[in-house]
Amino acid sequence: MTQAPTAALTHRQPQEDNTPIQTMPLNANGHSLPGASEVTVIQLEGHEPLVSGPSRCAICGIYPKLRVTDDSVEVQDPCPYPNGITTDITLIVPSGKLLVTDDLRPVYDWQDDAAADYNTALGQAQVVEAMAAIGCAYGPVRNSCPGLYRTGPDSYIIASPRCDEDDNPSLPEDTCLASICTDLWAYSIADFEHWKAQGGNPDELGWSDSVIDVAPGTYRFTHHTGEHGFDHYADETVIFAHIKRLT
Repeated sequence: MTQAPTAALTHRQPQEDNTPIQTMPLNANGHSLPGASEVTVIQLEGHEPLVSGPSRCAICGIYPKLRVTDDSVEVQDPCPYPNGITTDITLIVPSGKLLVTDDLRPVYDWQDDAAADYNTALGQAQVVEAMAAIGCAYGPVRNSCPGLYRTGPDSYIIASPRCDEDDNPSLPEDTCLASICTDLWAYSIADFEHWKAQGGNPDELGWSDSVIDVAPGTYRFTHHTGEHGFDHYADETVIFAHIKRLT
């Protein structure tokens, strides 16, 4: 949970009209408000204080209601997801073949009006769940071009490795089963036979689409990008999702 900064209240020199301006720490009350550890408060005589920013929460999408105290500015209502959102879905793979790519919307798509704003973690989690309900394991990953990596007999990750100074990747290259070209800024994975039954045409698959063999069964996808503080471009290996066969 984001804690209020401990920096003391500071004052700026008044403008020429003598309007008092203060820079005050912000208590975000669990919200994710990028770049908003401090805010500017303008106190006009006879009026409520004016606060510059912050914008809406990147997790829940709420525009915060603010309260100015003696030494800080506080968001009144707590974020309903103070730790962000981890999204779990399941995908049934009876064929033992996975189609791995970025965009399967010609066959699987969600209704835009059924979700919160897609630019929030909540909106993206709702889309992940909506896509899973129609047979597609989907997850937003931005422009990261990740891969599907095997980590065990029935476990996998969707991740972007990093290279050291000698260009050695942080994940073994022989564990990469599929590379994902993220023109859509997402991964999309479906049972190959289910995709064909829904109208998918194998003759239309391109260089960025992969069909891989896995053990038939039900797979759990645990998607992480909605978690509080998730860094898509961290210096270490970035794991967007864990995948595990359940049965």
